[in-house]
Amino acid sequence: MTEENINLEKLLNELESIVNKMESDDLNVEDSLKSYERGISLIKNAQSKLKKIEQKVEILSKEGSLENFNTDE
Repeated sequence: MTEENINLEKLLNELESIVNKMESDDLNVEDSLKSYERGISLIKNAQSKLKKIEQKVEILSKEGSLENFNTDE
Protein backbone atom coordinates (compact mmCIF):
# COMPACT_ATOMS: atom_id res chain seq x y z
CA MET A 1 0.00 0.00 0.00
CA THR A 2 1.47 3.35 -0.99
CA GLU A 3 1.48 6.25 1.41
CA GLU A 4 -1.06 8.14 -0.72
CA ASN A 5 -3.58 5.31 -0.30
CA ILE A 6 -3.37 5.22 3.50
CA ASN A 7 -6.46 6.77 5.09
CA LEU A 8 -6.00 9.66 7.46
CA GLU A 9 -6.77 7.66 10.60
CA LYS A 10 -4.18 4.98 9.82
CA LEU A 11 -1.68 7.66 8.91
CA LEU A 12 -2.16 9.43 12.24
CA ASN A 13 -1.96 6.11 14.13
CA GLU A 14 1.37 5.32 12.48
CA LEU A 15 2.63 8.81 13.29
CA GLU A 16 1.60 8.38 16.93
CA SER A 17 3.40 5.04 17.04
CA ILE A 18 6.58 6.64 15.68
CA VAL A 19 6.39 9.43 18.27
CA ASN A 20 5.92 6.92 21.10
CA LYS A 21 8.85 4.85 19.87
CA MET A 22 11.09 7.91 19.63
CA GLU A 23 10.06 9.10 23.10
CA SER A 24 10.97 5.75 24.61
CA ASP A 25 14.69 6.41 23.99
CA ASP A 26 15.17 2.80 22.84
CA LEU A 27 16.28 3.80 19.33
CA ASN A 28 19.84 4.29 18.20
CA VAL A 29 20.77 7.38 16.19
CA GLU A 30 20.28 5.73 12.79
CA ASP A 31 16.85 4.35 13.68
CA SER A 32 15.84 7.68 15.19
CA LEU A 33 16.76 9.43 11.96
CA LYS A 34 14.77 6.91 9.90
CA SER A 35 11.78 7.34 12.20
CA TYR A 36 12.08 11.11 11.99
CA GLU A 37 12.18 11.00 8.18
CA ARG A 38 9.14 8.72 8.09
CA GLY A 39 7.32 11.01 10.51
CA ILE A 40 8.00 14.06 8.34
CA SER A 41 6.69 12.18 5.32
CA LEU A 42 3.53 11.20 7.21
CA ILE A 43 2.98 14.77 8.41
CA LYS A 44 3.23 16.12 4.85
CA ASN A 45 0.79 13.49 3.64
CA ALA A 46 -1.64 14.24 6.49
CA GLN A 47 -1.47 17.97 5.75
CA SER A 48 -2.28 17.26 2.10
CA LYS A 49 -5.24 15.05 3.02
CA LEU A 50 -6.53 17.63 5.51
CA LYS A 51 -6.26 20.38 2.89
CA LYS A 52 -8.35 18.30 0.47
CA ILE A 53 -10.96 17.70 3.18
CA GLU A 54 -11.02 21.41 3.98
CA GLN A 55 -11.55 22.23 0.30
CA LYS A 56 -14.45 19.76 0.07
CA VAL A 57 -16.09 21.28 3.14
CA GLU A 58 -15.61 24.75 1.69
CA ILE A 59 -17.30 23.66 -1.56
CA LEU A 60 -20.22 22.22 0.38
CA SER A 61 -20.47 25.44 2.37
CA LYS A 62 -20.61 27.55 -0.78
CA GLU A 63 -23.36 25.34 -2.16
CA GLY A 64 -25.44 26.18 0.90
CA SER A 65 -25.31 22.69 2.33
CA LEU A 66 -23.32 23.73 5.38
CA GLU A 67 -22.62 26.91 7.28
CA ASN A 68 -19.06 27.94 8.15
CA PHE A 69 -17.87 26.40 11.40
CA ASN A 70 -16.27 28.99 13.65
CA THR A 71 -14.87 27.89 17.01
CA ASP A 72 -14.07 31.47 18.08
CA GLU A 73 -17.68 32.25 18.99
